[in-house]
Amino acid sequence: MNPKQQRHWLHFGLLVLWISLGAILRLSRLVSLPPWTDEFATMVFSLGNSFQTVPLNQWMGADLLLYPLHPVSDSDIGSVVNHLRQESTHPPIYFVLTHLWIKVFPTDDGLVSLWGARSLSALLGIAAIPSLFGLGYLAFDSRLVGQIAAAMMAVSPYGIFLAQDARHYTLAILLVVASLSCLVVAIQAIHRDQPLSRGIGLVWVGVNSLGIATHYFFSLTLCAEGVVLLTQAWQQGRKDPQSLVRSHWRRIYAVAGGTLIGCIVWLPTLYSIYGSEPTAWIADGDLTREWLAPIGRLFIWGLSMILLLPTATTILPIWIVVISGIVTVLFVVSLIPRLGNGWKLQQHFPDRRLALQILWVYLGSAIALILGITYGLGMDLTLGARFQFVYFPAVILLLAGMLAGVWQQVTFDSASRLKHGKAIVAMIWLMGLMGGFTAIGNLGYLQNHRPDLLAPVIQEASQSAVFIATTHKHHGQTGRLMGLAWEFKRLSDRKGSETDRTASAQFFLADRDPQTRTYTDAIARLQNTLTELPRPFDLWLVDFRTTVDLEAQHCFRDRSYGSWAGEYKYKLYRCLPEK
Repeated sequence: MNPKQQRHWLHFGLLVLWISLGAILRLSRLVSLPPWTDEFATMVFSLGNSFQTVPLNQWMGADLLLYPLHPVSDSDIGSVVNHLRQESTHPPIYFVLTHLWIKVFPTDDGLVSLWGARSLSALLGIAAIPSLFGLGYLAFDSRLVGQIAAAMMAVSPYGIFLAQDARHYTLAILLVVASLSCLVVAIQAIHRDQPLSRGIGLVWVGVNSLGIATHYFFSLTLCAEGVVLLTQAWQQGRKDPQSLVRSHWRRIYAVAGGTLIGCIVWLPTLYSIYGSEPTAWIADGDLTREWLAPIGRLFIWGLSMILLLPTATTILPIWIVVISGIVTVLFVVSLIPRLGNGWKLQQHFPDRRLALQILWVYLGSAIALILGITYGLGMDLTLGARFQFVYFPAVILLLAGMLAGVWQQVTFDSASRLKHGKAIVAMIWLMGLMGGFTAIGNLGYLQNHRPDLLAPVIQEASQSAVFIATTHKHHGQTGRLMGLAWEFKRLSDRKGSETDRTASAQFFLADRDPQTRTYTDAIARLQNTLTELPRPFDLWLVDFRTTVDLEAQHCFRDRSYGSWAGEYKYKLYRCLPEK
């Protein structure tokens, strides 16, 4: 075997290693956490079911609450699309794929398989590893950059976090990588004064159209790519204004037109999303008082794409969080000059310099768009780590490009001890691996709601019958109670239901009047039903967003319980027999 073939097989073997490691990390402890609100939406809609089968303003058991999670034999893709259009704000592609995927898996005691629902996202996350290798090789004309990108993607805490969530973000990431690949090919063709091939142009339009049909925030990818192309047009126009009307630019205009057509069909849906109930939380913050918070969150989310030490403040001692923060800061400060040297080294290669320029403009444009929407429209896109998928591949690839320069670099310190760039790259990768373990151990990212943290509190505190009430705006609140019912079921199956009060817990969704936008009628109904229930019982108000007078129903607050658990806000009332 000649040296060229040996290098080929070495790269192939390394890529298989990164894919295997990434698969282990993404599939490990895949169902260690119960589903959270958005995952319930994925499962219900992907089954072709509706949240509207869950009754409002009445008490119900866990079986009725979880009924939308039962597969229905006559549901089809049409059912998926119809319920999404009526009850959700998301486009259908991922839900249709999940509908087809979960049919392969047997039910879990009659309910949809959680492992089945999450495994699709995990497999798509694994596919991002070789995809990023391909983009790195394509953009930098360097297998080394591709290997480092694949290695960092394999252990990325952010990548693992999204891959273990039954949501559409890993599919969106794959489409971002595919669209960026087409962008790189197009710009390389422009610099060679060659037209983009029709095949690549059609693929690019198809990828962009699928991206919008997967997640509407993919439009930020398209806008950022547009800025990259405008930058290239400006640079070329300064040298030769006539170049902008030649064939290699006309193909780009055709792709832009095709992409625009692929996006226009979603405009009515996009218009209806603005101000809708499921998305209203994005605009709940007060940026006049916390105007620096979005910038801080963006920095944290971006950093967590590379490294993440244990920082889950709700379940870890504060001293561990502080130490993790200090180590992270020191590591980042020591890393900056190394990356700067790697950047400078890559500037000596025209192809790599162009790749870094493309990625840097794309990343800066995407972040600027997110901040512009946040501050300009009052819709804070930094509140969710998952929304940062738009620039995630660019962060990993930029890092890989700079680390490839570091890898090939040898320097000496003041003590004349040899320091190899390879050792620095290995250390950064090991920090990423530690972040990967942090992610799968649920010690870094925390979902918005963790029913596994509140359910044991209720189970321990209640010695009487358990009743749980929440206020209802949309299916998000239904999903929060579903999470508790799901976790109660798991705990009772483990411990036995004979002495477990939560196994027979009852749930109440107090619905808001669509006309008055108040809960007056629902609260009256709740108070009336309390007088009919056999006593004693424990009433838990969970994320209850209105006032209610319970003392008139002889229910008294137990202040030894009542705070936050897993992002649920709760209060406990002991409802005693009347004398």
